[in-house]
Amino acid sequence: MTLKLSVAHLTVDNPELALTFYRDALGLNLVGDVSNGPFRWLTLVSPDQPEVQIVLSQPHAGRTQEDGDTVARLLAKGSLGGAIFSSSDLNATFEKLRAARADIVQEPTDQPWGVRDCAVRDPAGNMIRISQA
Repeated sequence: MTLKLSVAHLTVDNPELALTFYRDALGLNLVGDVSNGPFRWLTLVSPDQPEVQIVLSQPHAGRTQEDGDTVARLLAKGSLGGAIFSSSDLNATFEKLRAARADIVQEPTDQPWGVRDCAVRDPAGNMIRISQA
């Protein structure tokens, strides 16, 4: 039996800002851009791992008003889960994020659990950690 991750979802409040961050700052490729009324779903992949899709959607997309409002409040507080990436060159990746004016939470640091990583927030406030591969 084989089991692999194929899709991960992140909630964003502004698809255009999110696209700029994930495509331009992180270097992901846009492979899908779907709109339905006022909502937009963006699908991106890493050039190094194209079989894993990252779908960015808005709080109210595909949800009831009440649930969308709850998700929007959690997103605004930075309380939703983020994502962890790995990079073959953490320092270069971090400098690219700094140049893109990402919201830096932690510069590259050796962690006591054995990894070297950094942390930034995407434009919606999701925590994005990047570790040295």
